[in-house]
Amino acid sequence: MRPEQIEALTTIGRPSVTPDGSVAIFAATRPDLGADRYVGQLWRVDLDGGAPRRLTRGASDSAPRVSPDGATVAFLRADDRGKQQLHLVAVTGSEPVQLTDAPLGVGSFAWSPAGTSLAFTARIPEAGRYGSVPGIPAEAEPPRRITGVRWHANGLGYVGDRPAQVFVVDAVETDSEPFYAPAPAPGAPDGARRIFPAAARQLTDGARSYDGVVFSADGAEVLATTDDIEVDARDLRTPLIAVAVDGSGERELLPAQLSISDVAVGPDGVVAILASDPGPTGVDFVAPGVALWLLEPSGPRRLTDPETIDLGEVGSHITPIGDDFLVQNRTRGELHLLRVDRSGGATRLRGGLEVTGHAADAAGERIVCSVATARSAGEILVLSADGAEARMPTAFGDAAASAGIVLPREIEIPGRDGYPVHGWVATPRGDGPFPVLLQIHGGPYASYGVHLFDETQVLVDAGYAVVYCNPRGSAGYGRAHGRSIRQAMGTLDLADVLDFLEGALAGDRRLDAARVGIMGGSYGGYLTAWTIAHEHRFAAAIVERGFLDPASFQGTSDIGSFFGDEYVGTDPAAMTAQSPFAVVDRVRTPTLVMHSELDFRCPLEQATRYYTALKRQGTEAEMLIFPGEDHELTRSGRPRHRVERFEAILDWWGRFLPV
Repeated sequence: MRPEQIEALTTIGRPSVTPDGSVAIFAATRPDLGADRYVGQLWRVDLDGGAPRRLTRGASDSAPRVSPDGATVAFLRADDRGKQQLHLVAVTGSEPVQLTDAPLGVGSFAWSPAGTSLAFTARIPEAGRYGSVPGIPAEAEPPRRITGVRWHANGLGYVGDRPAQVFVVDAVETDSEPFYAPAPAPGAPDGARRIFPAAARQLTDGARSYDGVVFSADGAEVLATTDDIEVDARDLRTPLIAVAVDGSGERELLPAQLSISDVAVGPDGVVAILASDPGPTGVDFVAPGVALWLLEPSGPRRLTDPETIDLGEVGSHITPIGDDFLVQNRTRGELHLLRVDRSGGATRLRGGLEVTGHAADAAGERIVCSVATARSAGEILVLSADGAEARMPTAFGDAAASAGIVLPREIEIPGRDGYPVHGWVATPRGDGPFPVLLQIHGGPYASYGVHLFDETQVLVDAGYAVVYCNPRGSAGYGRAHGRSIRQAMGTLDLADVLDFLEGALAGDRRLDAARVGIMGGSYGGYLTAWTIAHEHRFAAAIVERGFLDPASFQGTSDIGSFFGDEYVGTDPAAMTAQSPFAVVDRVRTPTLVMHSELDFRCPLEQATRYYTALKRQGTEAEMLIFPGEDHELTRSGRPRHRVERFEAILDWWGRFLPV
């Protein structure tokens, strides 16, 4: 796969199913280099047979949710300002109807049980900010007063002056009159646009932000998690709030004792949550142990064991199915679909791939999943209730296959202390010998998986063998595995990646042990920078969006108020002992430092200071900075920037590790 062939990578969002199980609706999205954006539409597939077909023809349609009567689909579509707005379209197909005109777009949303209204969240800007007054650009806005430890978020920017509030809006008929955005109103204090064209009612107000809305079973309340921004100390515990639809107020359904990532309501009204316990400090998030819980009168009851079942993958969610629940378990590079009953019994319905989303019909007889496989970035998988019967009605992976892909080989290497290290080796076709690149993933509590991975495929296409693994600190191998590097970064994880590299080299004569490079992003950037300070065998290195100086990270990163404290501790000597910046003087390896201009997760100063130190001491180094991008460049950055990044990587390796 060449860099420009990322256009062949179609990803599938979380699907939705009509109550009778006859139709599934999903969004398919891919990068488009000509438009330099991601384009996506809704698709419909008849589950009794027939080929999938497009339901909408928008440029950025996503997040479909079928109404309780199965007639209408609510979804998000970007307006002319690029803000996601709620739209409605008939399941059978029609011209979509715009339902909201939120100034900063719509976040989460959910249908009411009766299907007559929708709840949603929308960020409401402070007066005079974010274009709410025509003619006042960002640089002309008044100063922001910050009183807490949080003020910004990666991919968003400032957060305190635009909290997300809860709204309810009536669902209009899909054949109603179209909506036209209002023209500017001279002298209007709140700017050019109404907030919503329909009669939306705002249910919450104030400085707190709300997220993850879902209706109670009787439709009288909207459940949501909430988050205080202006706090003196970070706390990851999130209360669950029930907001009355009639506007009479809100109540605390669950006090702030767990960190909640998803909420669902069963047919009988039981509330299920995905949550972890961040401990008495409220910030113990290392290998957080996300589990499925039920809210009962006596308090939350945990159904799954977080030591052995990991439900914490980004995008993981709950689907009620009868009295049971569907969830995703992250294990050894796969995302298995689990069916969990109310006694805590868990049955695996599907393995061997990565289940990224799921839905079920009202009777629980059909399950529809979005999945990624070694051959495809996204497909739809239809399962029977027990997972025994399966079929895949889509073939989006055919485009990637035609671009040329290789299937990685899974291996496990015993480390120097006998601990097994699991990972993969991807090699070009032929006898070699091939130069070798050691890839290191981010996180650290994340993992490489079995899905089609453009980062690996582009390098293999260029003639490199790619070696990558999930060292200690990674997710998917039990919680103890993930917590083993807590306040000991650069120890067991360093040993594991080097041991895995040695084992891979020894096990395949096609890999040239004399020609090896190393690269990684985020935590992978950390471990790359740490490795080249301690091991000098590499021809060159790429340090991308790295966590490089724990001391400055505390005051610059959007997660700086807790991430470093938990991973490297707060003792200055201990922090220095785990800091790549503290040992940069030992680096002799030619290093390309790559970063994004608007990265608030690992701020740009992490890269510029590290690069400057390399240059000052005479180590060969270059730096590449991507304007307008944030920490998610490699996953959701502008398509052209993603291609330019690949081209820069191939140029670097072509100079220092030629094929």
